[in-house]
Amino acid sequence: MANHKSALKRARQNEKKRLRNKSTKTRVKNVEKSVRLAVNENSKETALNQLNAAQSAIDKAAKKGVIHKNTASRKLSRLSRQVNAISSG
Repeated sequence: MANHKSALKRARQNEKKRLRNKSTKTRVKNVEKSVRLAVNENSKETALNQLNAAQSAIDKAAKKGVIHKNTASRKLSRLSRQVNAISSG
């Protein structure tokens, strides 16, 4: 454990950020899952709505620095491709 006053403060800050990042990452995982479930059910309308929600959550996570912008872009691209596959099919 940290001994210096500044190191103790840094440890407290890191813990707060870790919990905040954890909730954001969990939200991203859940919206990804909801899109995939809608795609598996072949429900085009639901999939599009879920994709919009996912895009919002993923962009916010990238903006906050929780996930890298390229990771966010890759996730959105893959989800969009899945939704478009059922839209055209």
